[in-house]
Amino acid sequence: MKTNKDIKLYNLIFPIWLLWLIPITWIVVLPANFLIGLAVVVLTLKYLNVSDIKKIAKSIILKVWVLGFVADLIGTAAMFMANVIDFDYQTDLGKWWYENITNAVSYNPFDSIYAFIWVTVCISIAACCIYFFNYKISLRKSELNNDLKKKLALSLAIFTAPYVFYIPTAWFF
Repeated sequence: MKTNKDIKLYNLIFPIWLLWLIPITWIVVLPANFLIGLAVVVLTLKYLNVSDIKKIAKSIILKVWVLGFVADLIGTAAMFMANVIDFDYQTDLGKWWYENITNAVSYNPFDSIYAFIWVTVCISIAACCIYFFNYKISLRKSELNNDLKKKLALSLAIFTAPYVFYIPTAWFF
């Protein structure tokens, strides 16, 4: 009989595993996230007809960038919960959980509707954190009124959510 001590989880969630496995990817990920966040801020402010975009963007972009990573880590932690929730893999429920949640979330969320839903919820959690962090922290001292702060925070949540969670790690193995 196999015990839980015999089970090894080789499943690591993208993109955290990639950043850990290939540290040089930080050189690409950090500036890319910064540029994407900056582009969303500038384009949203432009769309909202805000004046002095450069001054506002300059005053908020570092907080937006850092808190975006924090939100992504929260989403990653939620994804990792698929591996942490412990079922006896000898039971029918344990086998179902492993095949439809743990394995599918870790390797290819498109293998199971349940994994797809799990990943979508994790992306939504990260997006909600992005909205909340930006509205309550990044934009708190900005010159924007509350309506504009909400719109910018929503734009950041929608356009910078970690959709890379959908990328199957199976493509990399």
